[in-house]
Order: sequence, then structure tokens, then C-alpha cells
Amino acid sequence: MRFIGLKSAMLAAGLMLAGVGHAAPQAAPATTAPSASAPAATAPAATTNAAKPAAAAVSNDPMLALDGAPYMTPKPGIGDAVDGDIGIQPQVTKNGEFAKWMHNWLLFPLITAISALVLFLLIWVMIRFNRRANPVASKTSHNTFIEIIWTLVPVLILVLVAIPSIGLLSAQFKPPPKDAITLKATGNQWYWTYSYPDNGGFEITANILKEKDEVAAGERARTDADGPRLLAVDNRVVLPVGVPIRLITTSADVIHSWAIPAFWIKLDAVPGRLNETSFTIDADKPGLYFGQCSELCGVKHGYMPIAVEAVPLDVFNRWVKAKGGTVAGAKPAADAAAAPADNASAPADNVAADNSTGL
Repeated sequence: MRFIGLKSAMLAAGLMLAGVGHAAPQAAPATTAPSASAPAATAPAATTNAAKPAAAAVSNDPMLALDGAPYMTPKPGIGDAVDGDIGIQPQVTKNGEFAKWMHNWLLFPLITAISALVLFLLIWVMIRFNRRANPVASKTSHNTFIEIIWTLVPVLILVLVAIPSIGLLSAQFKPPPKDAITLKATGNQWYWTYSYPDNGGFEITANILKEKDEVAAGERARTDADGPRLLAVDNRVVLPVGVPIRLITTSADVIHSWAIPAFWIKLDAVPGRLNETSFTIDADKPGLYFGQCSELCGVKHGYMPIAVEAVPLDVFNRWVKAKGGTVAGAKPAADAAAAPADNASAPADNVAADNSTGL
């Protein structure tokens, strides 16, 4: 009897231990299984949302769609040429707006008037002074009044054109202010490399996106959301609006040229040399703007497109941080106020990292 009782006790203890061992795996499915009670159903949802705050924030922000990068779709007539359009693209910089005004309201009317005058004089001479209408030719060799007129009028026209032209030329190469954000564009055969020296020096490389019938297996092809054919790239340049931009160009091989018509920018990229200019995108004109290399640089010259996303400054700062860069130069006051707090927390983070590695 004692042996049977002892055996029964040992068996009961073994079953108890076995039940404890299986209790943990069974508890997990119980918490995730659907329940009829409302509180039990909402609790896991709250936990899931709290576990991925960054992903939810990125997906809900249309300006930060992929890896913190802004995502814009092209708009016809903005930053790109459209079939049937005549004239200069809509400009988004002050220099571009002034240059477009000069073209539309000064140079074009002046050229039209001069051409019309010359055409009128040619027709008048052919009709009035041909052999049939004027059989006895005049032997007049000089006319002082006419000679003064055709000398002074061209001089006045040239002065009229020169004054705004010199001002525009000077504005195009005006040194940028100290708080300008620097973009360095390096031309390669046949793609562009961009770096942000003022934002930690990180780099991106922009290659043309091929068409669906040109890509290899697993390679990304161009879509309409990327931009027009021969203008879409895999990595777009991102620049802030309303902030002065210092553009520096150079080349790794032959002469290239970085050109964005909507910015009124065309700057040669010469090997072994740094060329510089500056511009400011209008604060109220964010968008997607396209350009191309505008210097004959080899057999694939037509396959070096440029795509620039102009975004608000706070979006640009978030993009820079997502790329591993640092926010420098012009930045929002909120970021400037938060900077001491971020710096203050840095030593604690470093200490924690050192402790975790045993240093």
C-alpha cells in the first residue's frame, strides 16, 4: 500500500510539472485569438501600433514615402517640357523669372520689331527702286541725317539690352550667403553623383531608369510616376525651397553640364575644376523638376538626366536625417531649440553603447 501511494504521488507530481511546462506556449495563442469582448480585441491593436511608430508615421506622410525620401509625381507643364508648348518653362527662381520677363517683354518684341523693319525696307526698296519704277538711278552717295540715325539707334538698342543683361549675369554668379546649403554635383560617364558637404557629406548616385523592354530580370523599370522617358532617375536630388542653394559642379572624366531649365541653371562640370553658382527656389513652388546634361560628353550623353525634388525645409531636414546626414545651415527654429536636448542625450547614449560592448 505504501509503495502504491508513493508511486501515485510521484505520478501526480510528474503530471503537475508537465502541465506547467505546457502552460506558456498555450498562453500566447490565447491572447492573440479573437475574442467576443471589445476590450480584449482592441488591446492587441494598440500594442501593434505602438510597436511601429516610425513606420506608421512614414506611411502616413506623403512627403516621406520610401526610406525617409520625399516622393513626388510629375505634373504636366511643371519642371518639364510639354508637347505643343512654345516658350520658356515656368520659372521657379528669381533669376529665372527675370530672364523669362526679359525674353518675353524685351528681347522678343525688339527682335520682332527689327525683323519687321528690315523686311519692310527690303520690300520697299524692291518695289520703289527697281529698274522699271526708277529707270534713272540716284547718284546720292551720302546722307548725314540717315547715317546718324542708323548709328545712334543700334547703340541705344544695345544699351537698352545691356543694362538688364549685365544685372542678370551678375545675379547668376552672386556669391551665396553663409547659411546656404551646398549641393556638389559630379559628372560621370554617364551618371551623376551628388554630395551634401554641409549635411555630413553623404552621397547619392543618380542613374537613368530604363524602359520595361530594356531592363534585365529583377531590375527596376521606369513608370509614369518616376517621370518622362529619358528624364526619370532612380535617386532624385532633394533640395529645400526658400533657402539659398550653393551649387558646385565638377567632373570625374570629361566635361559635363548640370542644367535645370526651370531653375535657369546651366553650369559646366569640368575635370579638375570647381565651378560655382547659387539659386533659391521660390518658397511657394515645391515640386518635381527635370533637366539633363547639356554638354556633349560621349555616346550616352542623352542618358544623363537630372531630377530634383523641391520640398519644404522641414521635409528636407527629415530626408537628410533618414540618409544618415546631419542638419546644418538654415534650419527651422523648432529644430534649433531641440538641438541642446539632443546633444544632452548624446553622452548618455554613448555611455549605454559603451556599457553594452563592455568598454
